[in-house]
Amino acid sequence: MTGRIMVVGLGPGHEGHITPLVSEAVARATDVIGYIPYVERIAPRQALTLHPTDNRVEAERAQHALELAEKGRQVLIVSSGDPGVFAMASALFEVFERDSARWQDIAIEILPGITAMLAAASRAGAPLGHDFCVINLSNNLKPWAIIEKRVRCAIEADLAMAFYNPRSKSRPAEFEKTLTLLKTHCQDDRPILFARAVSTADEVIRVVPLSQTTPDMADMKTVVIVGSSQTRVVLQGDKQWVYTPRSYPFDNSH
Repeated sequence: MTGRIMVVGLGPGHEGHITPLVSEAVARATDVIGYIPYVERIAPRQALTLHPTDNRVEAERAQHALELAEKGRQVLIVSSGDPGVFAMASALFEVFERDSARWQDIAIEILPGITAMLAAASRAGAPLGHDFCVINLSNNLKPWAIIEKRVRCAIEADLAMAFYNPRSKSRPAEFEKTLTLLKTHCQDDRPILFARAVSTADEVIRVVPLSQTTPDMADMKTVVIVGSSQTRVVLQGDKQWVYTPRSYPFDNSH
């Protein structure tokens, strides 16, 4: 029997965000590999083996999955959100590439999921309605100099920005420095969305002007979305909707 690896995204938290294709993959799996909180979202059943692991062992998870698939197992690697966005799909291919000749007979599927960024944006309206970029603020796998360069370029290009992993207890400085950059180069009233634990019982959505932001508004469960210069806030009763228009002002008279 040919082994298979299915790398799937479970969405941001609510069961309704899991796609039918991912549900089918879960039903086919003989083994589930992933970070402990994500594996806990898979219901135990007969003939299914769960392999939960702690954080920061992505390469070890990928190696384990390949070795199980090599034996003919149907292996599910789970990520939250989408597996291709700062998650396990890339980790799998990093390990695959080291010894690709060995793994040629393994079937690999990458099944997308709803990202935390998109779920957060939908809660607020449409802050990503025009061009935008996504930046992981963690400096665990890249230096701060690269993060800073990318944030500066995004500001100069007037992109809306989504920040993943903004602030942890072990690295509080990156988000503070990012806010300093934004406050130095952007208008004070630019809307900033703090979306924490989106689609779970602990969800908190806050929209504040840039001038009122503080580093402690974000943690590792928060996605931060920064509007562009064109992003607007409109009111519907007590509700604040944030959106970025689809068009950008320009002179087309020439």
